[in-house]
Amino acid sequence: MQALSTGHPSHTVGSYLAARLEQIGLKQYFTVPGDYNLVLLDEILTNPNLQMISCCNELNAGYAADGYARATGGPAAAIVTFSVGGLSLLNAVAGAYAEDLPLIAISGGPNTNSEAEYELLHHTLGEVDYGYQREIFRRVTAEAVLIHHPTEAPRQIDRALEVALRRQKPVYLEIACNIAGASVSSPNSRSFTPRFTSDPESLNDAVEHAAELLNAAAKPVLVAGVKLRSSGALDAFQQVVDQSNYAVAYQPNAKGFLDEQQESVVGCYWGPVSSPGCSELVESADLCLFAGPTFTDYTTTGHTALIDRQKMIRATPDSVILPTQAYNDVALADFLSQLATKLTPNDASVAAFKRFQEPTTTTAPGTSDAALTTRQLFAHIQSLLDGQSAVVAETGDSWFNGTQLDLPSGSRFEIQMQYGSIGWSVGATLGYCLGQPERRVVALIGDGSFQLTAQEVSTMIRYGTSPIIFLINNGGYTIEVEIHDGPYNTIKNWDYAGLVNVFNASDGSGWSTRAATEKELADAIQQATQHDGLSLIEVQIDRDDCSKNLLQWGGHVAKNNGRPPRIR
Repeated sequence: MQALSTGHPSHTVGSYLAARLEQIGLKQYFTVPGDYNLVLLDEILTNPNLQMISCCNELNAGYAADGYARATGGPAAAIVTFSVGGLSLLNAVAGAYAEDLPLIAISGGPNTNSEAEYELLHHTLGEVDYGYQREIFRRVTAEAVLIHHPTEAPRQIDRALEVALRRQKPVYLEIACNIAGASVSSPNSRSFTPRFTSDPESLNDAVEHAAELLNAAAKPVLVAGVKLRSSGALDAFQQVVDQSNYAVAYQPNAKGFLDEQQESVVGCYWGPVSSPGCSELVESADLCLFAGPTFTDYTTTGHTALIDRQKMIRATPDSVILPTQAYNDVALADFLSQLATKLTPNDASVAAFKRFQEPTTTTAPGTSDAALTTRQLFAHIQSLLDGQSAVVAETGDSWFNGTQLDLPSGSRFEIQMQYGSIGWSVGATLGYCLGQPERRVVALIGDGSFQLTAQEVSTMIRYGTSPIIFLINNGGYTIEVEIHDGPYNTIKNWDYAGLVNVFNASDGSGWSTRAATEKELADAIQQATQHDGLSLIEVQIDRDDCSKNLLQWGGHVAKNNGRPPRIR
């Protein structure tokens, strides 16, 4: 938490909110203006320590806030106008809820007198009932509040931020347009509690029981799950890795959470599309500790992963579930850090993996003049990565090729696997660049996804970010093709590289090119790494050239989706 700004001696509802956003770590917020939030934006602009990032639309502002939260490991904020803005933002907030990100969704609202005086208002549903936006947001947030009285505003704001940080979920604040500039007390010094506290007896019993089982196992294995991050348990999991010497896998949505250069890391566990040798090791282990896992149709490849619950310890954000006993009110970070002190080192699973591990085959980057393939593309992307890279992989074939990248120590990796909203990565790239400006963001985006949110490239140019975007042009929605093909998966081709000049207009510094051969790609990457500003490389790939794992995964997911109804 940061110290409170003292640059605003008296406060309004809006400036109070700004002070609290600064205190919980924000440096930027994302917005689209509208008449219901203009006074609120004026008040937030009085805080010189917060930068306003103006986005092209509300959905993209929400995606940008999502990427910002991932980059900083803290909260993010998006500010929109009522109804036409809020309902556009909704999908991004739902994604943040699914992905455990503390996104503060802030909307201007109608004048507090409008409903009492039975006024029909613009931007609404044409009925005198203006609570519907909060009711809708209640389903995708941990807290949804209307701020209609200045006296109550500080308490409501503080409570909402507390909930967002403690639960690592979005919250919704709707501030009436005639309240944003009203005077309130100055924000007092306080702390915000980020995590719940374990029940001491449950924690102790869970640790002792789990340690007993793990120490008795012949070839125990660890598997990292996506909930490790939102539970603040990454460091504690690393303590278990260091102490145990067990082989360590990670679920696909937890890629990037571990240093993959550690000798004990055996790859991505994704059922039948796992890294070579990884599924065999995990599924043959006599005991696996899954830390913060999610078992969805996507992470288990249509529920085909062979996970034996009788050979698994499942540590969730607030419980530990063993084969014969469950322990509740146990914080994941507490459990893992204490468990690490109880484990006897055992490298049998690492030794077993080395015995049957398949030799790693990599495609060295070349300079062929033949048509570019996906394999060649990702070989060049692999050579581009270093410890300061952050890969943002869009839903689709980029998931499968991205998870096969060998991440250097210190690099980062992001996908939106639980929610899987195509187009997410464009806004998320903007937010990630602003949240981690010292990193080089490498975005992997398919043409179909890009068409949903392309205009936010102009915002990246506007604010001087420097990602390298690989725009993979293969003529359609590749992931949908492999699940269930049809004419709806074909899209209108664009001059994607040419769009950057459109977005540059007279004052932008974005750079773009098109690559259809490996030599053209190599030349493009060399130029991109030397360019000070956004780079977009449109990569032309054959429609049927995709990862073999996507083909297999798509078949399993399609089969799971296509189960006939059980009619009795």
